[in-house]
Amino acid sequence: MKRGKQINKEALVTVVLYLFYFVWWYYFAYIYKDSENVAEFKYILGLPEWFFYSCVLGLAVINILVFLAVKIFFKDMDLDEQED
Repeated sequence: MKRGKQINKEALVTVVLYLFYFVWWYYFAYIYKDSENVAEFKYILGLPEWFFYSCVLGLAVINILVFLAVKIFFKDMDLDEQED
C-alpha cells in the first residue's frame, strides 16, 4: 500500500502543476492583454508582452517547478518489486 500512496501523491502533484500551468498560460494569453489593437501592444524581446509571459516565461517557470517537484516529491521505485 505504501507504493500506492506514493503513486497517488505523484499523480496529484502532476495534476496540480498542469492546472497551474494552464491557468498561467490562459490568463496571460487571453485575460492579461490590454488591447486587441496590435499597434498598442507592449513588447518584450520583440515579442508581444502577453505572448512572452504566457509562452516564454510560463515555460521557464513550469520547467523550474517540475524540476523542483520531481526532486522533492517523487521517489525512485522498483516496478518489478512485489508489494506485501
